[in-house]
This record gives sequence, C-alpha cells and structure tokens, in this order.
Amino acid sequence: MSEGISSPGSRLNITRLLVVILILSFVALVWYKYKDVASPGYTDIPVEFQVKYLPADFKVNINPDDALAILTNPRRYKREFNELVYDLNTSILNHVSNRMGLSQTQKGLAIQEYEKQHAYMRNMYYDDFVALSDTTSALYQTWYDNGSSNAIEVIYQVASKYTCSIVNLVISSVIKTQDGAFLAKGMNVDTPCGIALTEALQPFIKQMEDRAAIEDFAKSKGLLQEKIQKAIAELATMEVQDKKGITKQLQSKIWGFSVSSSDIEITAISILKVGFKLHEYMDIELNARNGIVTVTIPEPQVLSHEVYPKIEKLDIGWLREVEEINLNESFNLLREEFRKDAYDSDIMDKAKGQAVDIMNTMFAPLFSAMNNKYQLRVRFRENEEDSTDLS
Repeated sequence: MSEGISSPGSRLNITRLLVVILILSFVALVWYKYKDVASPGYTDIPVEFQVKYLPADFKVNINPDDALAILTNPRRYKREFNELVYDLNTSILNHVSNRMGLSQTQKGLAIQEYEKQHAYMRNMYYDDFVALSDTTSALYQTWYDNGSSNAIEVIYQVASKYTCSIVNLVISSVIKTQDGAFLAKGMNVDTPCGIALTEALQPFIKQMEDRAAIEDFAKSKGLLQEKIQKAIAELATMEVQDKKGITKQLQSKIWGFSVSSSDIEITAISILKVGFKLHEYMDIELNARNGIVTVTIPEPQVLSHEVYPKIEKLDIGWLREVEEINLNESFNLLREEFRKDAYDSDIMDKAKGQAVDIMNTMFAPLFSAMNNKYQLRVRFRENEEDSTDLS
C-alpha cells in the first residue's frame, strides 16, 4: 500500500479531532458571550451602572389617627394634607433607596430632588383627592359605615396614579443608567416602581384600612345618639333632582340547577344642592382708585344631598338568598351614582354663574349708592380666578 494514502483509521481520528475542535470553539463562544452569568464578578456593563438590591423593611412616620382626621376633612386640614403627602412620598423614596442599596449621599440627593417636585405634586394630590372624595358627603359616608374607608380608598387611587412617575424621576436622577437602564442584582429584584407600590404604598394602605374600619364602626354607632346644632351661612345656587334604580336577582343552585331565587328592586329619589359655605370664607375688598369692589367666596360644593330610597320589589326565595347581601351597599351605590352624575355635568360652573348674579343683586345697589362708578367683581378663593366683571 502506498504511503501517500491515509488509512481509514487515520481519517477517522482526524474527523474526531475536528469535531472536538468545533465543540470547544462553540463552548468558548458561549462562554465569551455570557461570561457575566458564569462569573458574577464580571460583566460587560460598567460597575457604575450596577445596583445591588438589599433587604429592607418599610418604615413610615405617620400617625394613623392623625392621617384619618386629615383625609376625612382635607379642606380644613389642607396644610396638614400637604405634609402628609410629603411624609408618605419621602418614606416611599427612602424605602426604595434602602432596597437598592444606595449610599447616604444618594439618599440625600433623592430627597432633595423630590423637594423640587413637591410644590406641584402636593397640589395634584390635593385637587385629585378632593375631586374624588367629595368631603361634603362625610355624614352620608358615616351613616353607610364607610366614611374613613372611602377616604383611604381615594388616597390609594391618587397615590397609585403618581407614585411610579415620581419614584422613577427621582431615582433616575441619582443613579447612573445606560440608555435608561441599569443592572440590578441581589435579593428580591424588582423595578423601583414595583418596590414602591408593593412593598411601601400597599402595606401602608392596608394598615390604614384596618384603622379606618374601626373608626367607621365607632362613628356609625355613635351617630345614633348625636344631636348637633350649629349656625351656618350657606348660599345655595343650584338644585338637582334625579331618580335612579337598581335590580338584583340572587339564585341558589344545586348541581347546576336553580332551586331558589330572590328578586330585589330598589329605586331612589335624589335632591342635591350645590352652593357656597359663606361661613367658611367671605371677603370684600374696595379699590377706590380703580372703582372696583371685589367679593371673594369659596369654590362651590355640595351643600346637601338627600336620598330617599324605596324598595319596590322584595321577592325572597325559600333559601333566603337576600340575607347574603347588604342593602346599605345598594343604597350607597345609588347615592354615589347620583353624585357622580352631578359632578360629571356642568353643575359647578352653573353654580358659579348663579353666585355672580346673586352677588350682583345683593351688593350692586349698595355700591352704586356709595358711588355709581363702582363695579362689582366676584372671585372664587380656591383658584383665585376672576369671573365676569359686573357694574
């Protein structure tokens, strides 16, 4: 046999060698591409873009009783409401900072960054909270056993709306990111938004809900023996009358077959009055040089809301399914729908227009008698926006 011709055995060995080389090359390529996973101490992402998460407990220095008093009467405690927003948001930011293992310097910078945003954040919190909660319904909420609980539900809705945006804004200003991203590792890794909501805001709300339930129970029971007399000065300018109804059908089934049913039909008439609480604030200023008399009154609000429910139909089955529902919830649902419809309409703007007309009727003759050059201007305290100038 010629020496230039390789034997089958040698060709097989060469093939095996090539396969081994290919396998080793593939392993080396995979290792190079994912070496940061294989070796935790090394990564393509620079160290300054890495964050190591640490365990931490959420701590908030807010007294639940004080918070409930503020949230159930935000107009009276507006300054305290602003402080409550500050304490809650800074506590959330501190927790996120602790979980992300930020340095004391970075934590201080985070609080400083938030303080730059707090002036407008507190206004958005307050405006949204007042709009959603309608604090003039406090008596009705007490009667339906959910005044404080409703306030906690509203603050959760408002805080959930803004927490992620403010946390992301602040955290991104104190840590370095690569194209808006950073490498997170350590314990219970989550986004700053996720940590803020699940580990800080939600536990705080749960604590407040438990306290609110106790407060509501105590208030609703005490209401039965309360008789309050007080002097008020109200200017009612608009009245809305409405009627709504709901029906419920409850069924009991055995093996998928209906064996008993209960039908309930509830209707209610609503009389809602909107106007101004002049005993809370009213101011008259005279500018003799410009010949303008300015009357400043509060923003319009619901002065009274009477709801008269009536059970039109109550057909109870033999298994008494109606015992499983709370009729108060149905009454309260109707009441909330009445108020929602009123707020969704232009009732507040109409109330302002009527107030301007009434003020002109009341004061214009008086000012004209003093000097016929005087003009009347009505302003609303909340936003300090001038309405129509009247002579």
